[in-house]
Amino acid sequence: MTKYLISFPSEAMVLTDEEFPTVVAESHAVIEEAKAAGVYVFGGGIDEEVDPVLVSADGQVNTEIYPGSELRGGFAVLELPTRDEAVEWARKIAAACRCSQELRAFMYDPAS
Repeated sequence: MTKYLISFPSEAMVLTDEEFPTVVAESHAVIEEAKAAGVYVFGGGIDEEVDPVLVSADGQVNTEIYPGSELRGGFAVLELPTRDEAVEWARKIAAACRCSQELRAFMYDPAS
């Protein structure tokens, strides 16, 4: 089975204060559905209050990350047998979050 990343940048989710509790409840319901289906691997949101750092092979920590590298927003990793099923889960998450989702497949690595 393939692991898929379903994600959105934080600026994609445009909600009113009144909509927010409903979206939280509906998105959590979709994640609970994925857990019950046995396809959920991991998910969450990037803590944008904590600045990223770049850690080199010698252990040096630098506050400058790769140019153009930016990761914000929310994501879920699901393990599914087909891309069509991944598209369906992305659709469910998009409906619950009220914003389109990006879908990417992880390459297979027999060591992981």
